[in-house]
Amino acid sequence: MISTWRRRRAARRAGKERPEDEQGEMELAIPNHFRCPISLDLMKDPVTFSTGITYDRESIEKWIENGNVKCPITNQVFRSLEPIPNHTIRKMIQDWCVDNKSYGIERIPTPRIPVSSMEVSEIQAKISMASKGGDKIGCQNSLAKIKTLMKESERNKKCIVGHGTASVLSLAFEDFSRELSLSENVAVLEEILSCLTLFLPLDGEAKSYLGSAVSMDCLVWFLKGGDLTRRRNAVLVLKEIVSSDQRKVEALSGIEGATEALFKLVKEPICPTSTKASLVTIYQLVTLTPANVKVITKFVDMGLVSLLVELLVDAERSLCEKALGVLDGICGCGQGREKAYDNFLTIPVIVKKIHRVSDLATEFSVSILWKLCKGEKREDGGVLVEALQVGAFQKLLLLLQIGCGEKTKEKSTELLKMLNPYRARLECIDSSDFKDLKRPF
Repeated sequence: MISTWRRRRAARRAGKERPEDEQGEMELAIPNHFRCPISLDLMKDPVTFSTGITYDRESIEKWIENGNVKCPITNQVFRSLEPIPNHTIRKMIQDWCVDNKSYGIERIPTPRIPVSSMEVSEIQAKISMASKGGDKIGCQNSLAKIKTLMKESERNKKCIVGHGTASVLSLAFEDFSRELSLSENVAVLEEILSCLTLFLPLDGEAKSYLGSAVSMDCLVWFLKGGDLTRRRNAVLVLKEIVSSDQRKVEALSGIEGATEALFKLVKEPICPTSTKASLVTIYQLVTLTPANVKVITKFVDMGLVSLLVELLVDAERSLCEKALGVLDGICGCGQGREKAYDNFLTIPVIVKKIHRVSDLATEFSVSILWKLCKGEKREDGGVLVEALQVGAFQKLLLLLQIGCGEKTKEKSTELLKMLNPYRARLECIDSSDFKDLKRPF
């Protein structure tokens, strides 16, 4: 608003705007008590703290977020970090803006008062009472209020998230999941699930409630059927629950229909986010479960190997890394390797991903290639020869030259030793590596 006035003044000096009643130039000064003591700019949302000093809300909140607990003017410790809106000063500033409209000063809008910690606690109490008493309508009304407040501003979202609302919602989800007939509580459970996605990543307490047997069963029930949004939200929350938690992974693998539902989300994608969440969850299942051979076998029988190879052909970086991670886990099983051998795209696609995507993708690619070559049983060295033909030897040499992790280095070295005996039989140079080389003739 001040810059607007300055532009207009500059325009008048240039002769672009000359009001008839203007008699020379006059500087417009902002009254000192309208300026924020921190930013020295005109306050848009003046708030007062326990020390009696008024600041612009944005400036003082940044001050507090940086770890300061003392008033920057009086150096007194704040008795409370809850700011009190100064309506009197705000009204005076708005009136001053209106009075100076002719100078290009725009009236500051009346700000929305952000949610306070007390209001958040009241909403949480209502949700807890509603879930314990089976009041579905009351719970849904509170959930709608939370969504509205979180969408209003980032400040509201920080306050709501910071006061442990995710745990309250997770406990409410568990309470409503205990009902004998889930169909009666579908609407409220769906609303809670939708609201929980706004709190990702979830804290440990929220994960513990959602990781209970009844909550996990309910999430898988959502995952297996219903509309696309419900399935998307369910897989996002499931991914959070099983992340690096072996007990939760084991529990998920034992729920009927869970693996089929996850596979379907990859085969019939809803959106990139849900596909990635499904792949991360599948990765946990095929790597962390003690009985992972049984789980891998189920995924292999569904056709996951071919699906992953096809997905890798033109996948973007994040999706590619996750798909390679799952394929690496599956290739740890004999049946998984057999399916990989059967797909003629497996070796060319895996070798192509070395150096092409990211360091993580390269690590997974080398690990997959190492497992496939180690498991090779044919005397003609079919997989090894195929890997040589698509340029694996050169890429592995380059990987050792530029550097990589210790495990990847060991696997690359071993792979080179396995590939070397077959080099004399065939031309193993990938011509595309030298496509830009200038010929001397």
